[in-house]
Amino acid sequence: MIARMADMTVTKNTSGWWSKLNRYQKFVFIVATAAWLFDCLDQQLFNLARMPALTALMKGQDMAAIKKMAGIMTSIFVLGWATGGMIFGSLGDRYGRAKMLGLTVLLYSISTGLSALSTGVTDFAIYRFLTGLGVGGVFGLAVALVSDTLPNECRPKALGVLQSFSAVGNVMAGLIGIGLAMTTIENTWKWLFLIGALPALLTASIQLKLKEPDAWVVARDKAAAQGRKTGSYKELFLHPTWRKHALLGMILSCAGVIGLWGIGVFSTDMVGDVIENSLKQNGASAEDVKSGRTLWMSINLLCFNVGAFAGMLVFTRVAVKAGRKKAFAFFFVGAAIVTVFVFQNLKSTTDVLWMAPIMGFFQLSVFAGFSIYLAELFPTSLRSTGVSFCYNVGRYLAAAGPITLGYLASEMAKNAKSVEEKIDAFRDAASWMCLIFLIGVLVLPFLPETKDKPLPQDWCAATFMPSVRLVAMRCAGWKSRG
Repeated sequence: MIARMADMTVTKNTSGWWSKLNRYQKFVFIVATAAWLFDCLDQQLFNLARMPALTALMKGQDMAAIKKMAGIMTSIFVLGWATGGMIFGSLGDRYGRAKMLGLTVLLYSISTGLSALSTGVTDFAIYRFLTGLGVGGVFGLAVALVSDTLPNECRPKALGVLQSFSAVGNVMAGLIGIGLAMTTIENTWKWLFLIGALPALLTASIQLKLKEPDAWVVARDKAAAQGRKTGSYKELFLHPTWRKHALLGMILSCAGVIGLWGIGVFSTDMVGDVIENSLKQNGASAEDVKSGRTLWMSINLLCFNVGAFAGMLVFTRVAVKAGRKKAFAFFFVGAAIVTVFVFQNLKSTTDVLWMAPIMGFFQLSVFAGFSIYLAELFPTSLRSTGVSFCYNVGRYLAAAGPITLGYLASEMAKNAKSVEEKIDAFRDAASWMCLIFLIGVLVLPFLPETKDKPLPQDWCAATFMPSVRLVAMRCAGWKSRG
């Protein structure tokens, strides 16, 4: 199924780059894309299952306490994500992208399935952290694997399409949520997590047929000959250029990550509150209120990611034509404006159908940029490490996003006397947090434009140690003079 979808999508939208790949390169792209697609599926299944699961696990607690715990669980998940990205990014450069990709897919799949067996908040938190470890490792590994395997002329568009399939995973989660909401099955949150365990089957393809890229093998052997270790954070931060790229790339990524996980994913909860309040005012039964809330939360997720899929493809086209930095600037500003508009004005089911897509279009578009741009900032021996550092370290800060949003909303709702006023307080808190998108714009002038440039090459110690370089030059001069 993934192969057919990839064939149809890339052939139609990417000016024939797909036809330039050989059979094995296509296989690598499909496996890496599938790993990321199912990774995102598991993320969104958690977003759908989070409130129902905690409601069941925290019996007797009021909704305010459950929502507070939902924010904490999201933060735990994001912290695991950041930690997994740091660990597996380095291991991918050191021991191989293919090996580590299979391990991370297995880890997030099994841990998601175990979440269905949770009996309390503590073990649920442990499973969510372990899931985060696996989820966090996939992005950097998949991007590095594709970058090192595909030709340079095909790489940017391929990576943009790879990222766009994250929206397909999210849409699949929305469809699964809608399907379960329309059944009479009890404890649907358990089924959502059990479905999330299925991607473990993908590891067979990864382990049996995927080999390490030749570029990585050469970089590993070269580093060994020079007495260096690939995937070393020490190496990453010793070199002034890679250090600069890592720190600024992290800030750039942080703007998008916090924007999504600190604001965007909570649009689903806001939709649930709006729909629940509307149904109660119209005299709906408790069962209809519950199913209606779940249904429209899933529809919101579906619409959000349909827009996201289009946004990431458009970002890719803009980045290839106009440059990476111009694309980031346009879409970050758009994300800030559109997100404020949606949070302030979404008040009905009709609004969900057109507002959620435009918010997804802008908010998730920049993630296509991360897959394209971050890989172009680091050499082969540090590519997985650098990409994972940028994309995931920001998640340590992003983990504070849900807690911050919850704190702002609770503070603004202190004097609220009605459900509508509490919802409005949440709208205002989310709108203020949209300032984070503008940080992504502010950091752009300090980063390089990589459009139409080859990937950075690996380096040796002499490239950044002036004294060693000077000695080398003098030795060369003495040798030339005989």
